[in-house]
Amino acid sequence: MKKQSNLSRLLQIAGNHKYLTYASWVLSAISALIALVPFYYIWKVMQEVLAVAPDFSHAQNLTRNGWMAVLFAVIAVLVYIGALMCSHKGAFRIATNLRLQTMEHIVKLPLGFAEQFGSGRLRKIVNESSAATETYLAHQLPDRANAIATPCGLLVLLLVFDWRLGLLSLVPVVLGFLIMMTMTGKKMQEKMKEYQNALDDMSNEAVEYVRGIPVVKTFGQTIFSFKKFKDSIDRYKVWVIAYTKQLRAPMMFYTAAINGVFAALIAGALIFTQGGVTKDFLLDLMFYIIITPIISVTLTRIMFQSENAMIVDDALQRIDSVLNLKPLAEPKQPEHPEDASVQLNHVHFSYDGKNEVIKDISLSIPAGQTVAFVGPSGGGKTTLANLICRFFDPQGGQVKIGSVDVKHIAKEELMNTVSFVFQNSRLIKASILENVRMGKPDATRGEIMAALHNAQCDDILEKLPQGADTVIGTKGVYLSGGEQQRIAIARVMLKNAPVVILDEATAFADPDNESRVQAAFSKLSQGKTVIMIAHRLSTVAGVDQIYVIEDGQITESGKSRELLEKGGVFSHMWQDYQTSVQWKVAKEVQ
Repeated sequence: MKKQSNLSRLLQIAGNHKYLTYASWVLSAISALIALVPFYYIWKVMQEVLAVAPDFSHAQNLTRNGWMAVLFAVIAVLVYIGALMCSHKGAFRIATNLRLQTMEHIVKLPLGFAEQFGSGRLRKIVNESSAATETYLAHQLPDRANAIATPCGLLVLLLVFDWRLGLLSLVPVVLGFLIMMTMTGKKMQEKMKEYQNALDDMSNEAVEYVRGIPVVKTFGQTIFSFKKFKDSIDRYKVWVIAYTKQLRAPMMFYTAAINGVFAALIAGALIFTQGGVTKDFLLDLMFYIIITPIISVTLTRIMFQSENAMIVDDALQRIDSVLNLKPLAEPKQPEHPEDASVQLNHVHFSYDGKNEVIKDISLSIPAGQTVAFVGPSGGGKTTLANLICRFFDPQGGQVKIGSVDVKHIAKEELMNTVSFVFQNSRLIKASILENVRMGKPDATRGEIMAALHNAQCDDILEKLPQGADTVIGTKGVYLSGGEQQRIAIARVMLKNAPVVILDEATAFADPDNESRVQAAFSKLSQGKTVIMIAHRLSTVAGVDQIYVIEDGQITESGKSRELLEKGGVFSHMWQDYQTSVQWKVAKEVQ
């Protein structure tokens, strides 16, 4: 099957607006041809000047020819503006449809996709890749029609007045075109892809760096604490310098060639006038000197159009990298969980299909119990929680809620069954009321206020000028990490799902906020199945069951007292935790 071209694909997305795009090409080509007409009248002006020199009082048509040149120049500009108006309207529609298509697909993808893909990279694809198509359609395609029409009309002008000078004018053009081909082939396309990859890496790491600034300030670290961000900048610097050096020589020869038309004309003029200079030859030579700069401008536009075509090709490939991701399969005949129990049977999972991060884990959590996942960082705790939420599907084994495989539960019902609070809760730029309402869109104001009260948010509302109606974010007030967590807990309380997952939910809370968050957790956990992921072991001491997860496996399980008596991994973690709690800064005695 023949692959659909980028242009036909974009025009298909445009719908009926594609006819505006076609109209822009026609108008742009007409504008290019009209723009050459003033040069004819300039030639007429020079012809009359040379004919009557030195008595210019005999010139009768100078004013008329001058105004005709101005008139056609204005008409060319107006027609080109019409072309751009058509192209922009079509391009904006295509870019909008492309963004909508991408975002609608992203919504269908599992929630774990965004974290795995990288929010900075995802933002760049949705915004900048679609914007690249807008620039291409709104400017580059009309300019391409213009650049094609210009040489056709220019070729006629070059050969009509003096074919010898016309051919001489084309020699640098051919040379410049051959040099340009060396810079715009497949190698250039690969370089463009490398360039966009470098920008993606910087964008992604920059987002992560900005999010981590509070930690950097807290611990007095420098940018070097974020080695990935600095490395991405260093890689971009190395790539750009190497690429610039690689193109330096061909770009220098290309510039010299397309701007060397004057040298060719002067050399030709010296040869053609060995028998003497005539007025007609002088007129033609002056005309060619005036008109040939159009050649260099046209060639340069063609070169940049080739580059922009590669940018669009790369942009569409990046959009396709998102669109080609398959949503998790929806069950044809959904089943309903019997209760809020959670079971994992011989679960295996890998992010890349090679290195397993979850290795044959089996466990059973009865409905209404509170359990904790603890263990070293990178052991697989959060991944395990993500599998229960069905952010991803395991490569082996089963994840069940209420004795039903999560794959057989409808997405809406699964999301209503499981709630989660992450260590870095995300709130939208809206009022506190609207942020909480996201947990239950049809909730009444009374229900939302009750959830805020149960989540220990009364002190937050009291200090804000408009209470729950206060807007948070860039257009409103800012909340601390612990305060945001309590708002997020209120949202989960309003949702009232039977299974709750708390992933390091007190990580960024100060002592006062932590006590309030813990109180909110106690209220939230009543009558629910709760799975906690924590590094602060004091928060899991009273849970029904602790699972120690290390290197993707459950190495220990039991109540805290039982695990302490075993003297295993949990016992050592507990000793280290107690040491860190008791650690104090000793003031030096002078």
